[in-house]
Amino acid sequence: MSARTARTARTRFLAATAITLAALTLTACNDGNGVRGEGPSDTSASSAQPSGPATDAGSTAKPAGNGTASSTGGSTGGSGNSGGSKSTSTAAGSTQGSGKKNGTGSKTGSTGQTGTRNVACDGSTTKTTATAVSRPLNHLLLTVTNTGTRNCDLTGYPIARFAEAQSVPPVAEETHPQAVVTLAPGESGYAGVLLSAADGSGSNGYTAKTLEIGFDKGRSATPALPAKGVYIDDKLTVTYWQQDLDGALAY
Repeated sequence: MSARTARTARTRFLAATAITLAALTLTACNDGNGVRGEGPSDTSASSAQPSGPATDAGSTAKPAGNGTASSTGGSTGGSGNSGGSKSTSTAAGSTQGSGKKNGTGSKTGSTGQTGTRNVACDGSTTKTTATAVSRPLNHLLLTVTNTGTRNCDLTGYPIARFAEAQSVPPVAEETHPQAVVTLAPGESGYAGVLLSAADGSGSNGYTAKTLEIGFDKGRSATPALPAKGVYIDDKLTVTYWQQDLDGALAY
């Protein structure tokens, strides 16, 4: 091989090598997304923004639904749900408040009997007894038992008239009950009578052998007294009708 031929082969080899190196360099500079620009990288710019579709800041801050108002179009659905629940509960409340009274829609009186009220206790539907007690001293116990078939109200206090007395004894105001005494059939109410002063301080005393008990309304009763009668003086006082015996004898 001549010297000229050797130089030509060497020149071609060097040229091929340079072309190969240039191609490799170009490939290294290209990241597969195009030639890198001279400004800030696209990758840095994209990482500054959250990935995925852009969302409206208002709707993200206050999601609609489940009865909660939203700043976006979802507020219509939210208020609709809330309004629907409120309307339903209001309707249910009004139904319970006005639609059911004792299961019949009619007003129930204090007796528990639909559409009726208790009658007043009097001598026609009750039995009244008068019993002398040993304690407290000089006391008489009045017992009124409901012999009727309906509840009755024993109101006020006994209007007690002993023998031929022209007046009736006063009532001890401190014995006023907190509620009306209601007697179911067979039940009893009570009142106490202070006949005379235990220390003998009373005056105008006499022995009475008959007693009439008047009620607030209706017929009176005439309970029997002990055979020897009862001694009374101007300290004579009665209590209000009571639901229990202890309350009647507490004065």
